[in-house]
This record gives sequence, C-alpha cells and structure tokens, in this order.
Amino acid sequence: MENTLEFPDLLRLIHERSTAFRAAVAAAPSLDAQVPTCPDWTLFDLVKHLGGGDRFWAAIVGAGPADAPPAEAVAARAALEVPREREALLAWLKESTELLLGVLREAGPDAGCWAWWSALQTPRSSGGVARHRVQESAVHTYDAQLAAGAPQPLPVEVALDGVEEFLFTCVATPSAWPHKPTTFDFHAAEGRSWRLTVDGDGARSTRISAPGEDSDEAGASVHGTASELVLYLYDRIPAASLRVDGDAGLLDLLRAWEPED
Repeated sequence: MENTLEFPDLLRLIHERSTAFRAAVAAAPSLDAQVPTCPDWTLFDLVKHLGGGDRFWAAIVGAGPADAPPAEAVAARAALEVPREREALLAWLKESTELLLGVLREAGPDAGCWAWWSALQTPRSSGGVARHRVQESAVHTYDAQLAAGAPQPLPVEVALDGVEEFLFTCVATPSAWPHKPTTFDFHAAEGRSWRLTVDGDGARSTRISAPGEDSDEAGASVHGTASELVLYLYDRIPAASLRVDGDAGLLDLLRAWEPED
C-alpha cells in the first residue's frame, strides 16, 4: 500500500499550489470577483485568507509546543493589512508562503506545535501542519480558479493524500457519534479507498482494499475521482456530483455532526 507523502513532497506541493493560486489570481478579471464556493468573499478576501494563514501557521510552528496559538500570532492575524494593488498583493502572498516554507524547513517534520485538530490520527506537529496546508492551498486554488472562470481538478498526487488527510485531521475524534454506529467508505477512481468508522468511541479512518465483496458492509459508499472526493469533503461540490451507494442520508448526518473535541 502506498505511503503518505514525505515531508519534502509536502513542502514542494505547498509551493506548487501557492504558485497555481497566484496564477489564478493574476488571470482573474478583478480582485473584486466573487468566489462562488466561499459565500460573501471576493478574490481579494481569499488571497488575504490564504496568505494570512501561511503567516499564522509559520508563527505557530516557530513557537514550538504549546497549549494555544501564540497571542502575538492571533493578534497579528486579526489586525492583518495587505496591499490592494494586484501586483503588490501577489508579492505579499508569495512572501507569506516562503515564510511558512522557511519555518517548516527549519523545524523539520517532527517538531511539536499547537494545532486545532485532535491528535487522534494527525500529530500536532510541523509535519501535520505541512500536510494540512497542502490541502488548504489546493482547495483555495480551486476556489480562485473558479472565481477566475477556469476551475481545474486538484492534481492527483494532492487529491489522493487529501482524502486521507481530511479524514484523519478534520473528522477523527474521540467524541461519541450520537447516532447508530456505522461506516462510510470513500473510493477514489485512481485506486485508493478508505473506511471511516463512527460509533460510541468517536471517529477514525483507515485505508481499505478497493471496492469488493465487503463494500456492501458500509452504511454509505462514496465513489468519485480523488479530486471530486476532496472537493465534496470540503463542501465545494454536492454529493449528487458523485456516486453514492447505500444510505445517502447518513452523509447529511456526518456533515451536520459537531463533535465536542
């Protein structure tokens, strides 16, 4: 079974997705263009969000192990001011990404730091941050491309890791599932599959074999390209865009669930 991406790959992909994001912003007709997948945001707001996030996580990783994000980083993000002229804005965004990448390179993959997610399946570490920032950059690149009128699927390398990263980071929790225990299978057309189990012990995911005789065991099975699965998980496209076997209503319960942890 394929390994997850190595740390140097994550840094390379952050750089690549940030570059693609800037290209989409440069090609857009206006920074005031609305972002359909981020209601109430303009393209300018999206750039500010991604660049501000790069700087915020750079400060968090640089601060080392902590029970909360550095107060200075929180204050800086709240007071963030960025250039409104496109060329200067893009230069600021590039600088933001390079700042994050520099801090990550210096820290290496195993340095501890604060993170908002449960440590159940994703470590609170610089490596965990890097893996999540690949996906933040990739999904927001899709957002920017959509706002510019030219959306593209997420690169396969990014998307295949992205399904697992979302399940491990954004879904895994020790908080009890408030409904009847069940499982969700996610099958990428590129040949990788995962099973999410939810019950009284919380939610956790594992890789499984491609769809086979046991695929009917899942409460709901979702099939699509890896890019489609990631975009669905991030609420960019509806479930109707994919093939869902089993009880599709379970996906609504999963979407509405707000674990305490």
